[in-house]
Amino acid sequence: MEKIIRLESTKDIRALFGTHDKNIRAVEKELNVKLTLRDGYLRVKGASANIKRASGVIERMLNPLVPLGENENRVNMTAGEAVRRISGGKPIEPKTKGQREYVQAIKNNDIVFGIGPAGTGKTYLAMAAAVESLKNGEVRRIILTRPAIEAGESLGFLPGDMYEKISPYLRPLYDALYDMMEGERIEKYIETGIIEVAPLAYMRGRTLNDAFIILDEAQNATVEQMKMFLTRLGFDSKAVITGDLTQSDLPGGKPIGLLQAQHILSDIGGIKIIHFSGYDVVRHELVQKIIEAYDKASRNK
Repeated sequence: MEKIIRLESTKDIRALFGTHDKNIRAVEKELNVKLTLRDGYLRVKGASANIKRASGVIERMLNPLVPLGENENRVNMTAGEAVRRISGGKPIEPKTKGQREYVQAIKNNDIVFGIGPAGTGKTYLAMAAAVESLKNGEVRRIILTRPAIEAGESLGFLPGDMYEKISPYLRPLYDALYDMMEGERIEKYIETGIIEVAPLAYMRGRTLNDAFIILDEAQNATVEQMKMFLTRLGFDSKAVITGDLTQSDLPGGKPIGLLQAQHILSDIGGIKIIHFSGYDVVRHELVQKIIEAYDKASRNK
């Protein structure tokens, strides 16, 4: 059997095929179909059930904002896994209900908050979504930022250039990035500005267009910093803000910007707030038990 899908633009073709046709070959292998492109039309050949699954995957790759249906989770997870595998890294997929809601929220909203304990994949899954958006041509750059709270956002006294100064505070973001892309490509992208890693203070006064922006460790952002960051969002951009409200290092009892934001922004369309729990922890099984123990102790105070 055969199905024909019209590709509307070169952007669609680029997003679907990937570098050296790796995306499309991964779909062929995963779903046992044959895909050929001619004059802007994609022909999908194979068994009827495989064509149906492949068509759903292809539609999802071309338009990540298409809502998931009740029975589409497995098909679309296959697509995501294929895309991750051809990137040279290990397969990345949401493993818990909270993580699945988080990934879906990122696809469907321009601003997403991921709030919860360590080990729930908040930053890692956001990074995976950012890398996928860049590779699919949905954004032109990735911007990664954290509050450099330990240095009081005043980094001038530290030795070295800007990247050497902020590297200790941004290391977790680099670690996630290097899991998903080749080192040489990351270095090239940083040199050319396609990937930017900077402390939160460096976002002031800017407008961030056509970018996927991740604010990590947002529990260490003040109310003023959080407002500043959220108002940097420009056209065709997406922002993901991650943090753990129980782990704020803000000095002197300063109000936590993340805490205020979740209260005053929850009813705005296009903004989604996802709360993770200990059930979403995917590290060592003892981590989940430790989190639960601390939560219980906090409730009993």
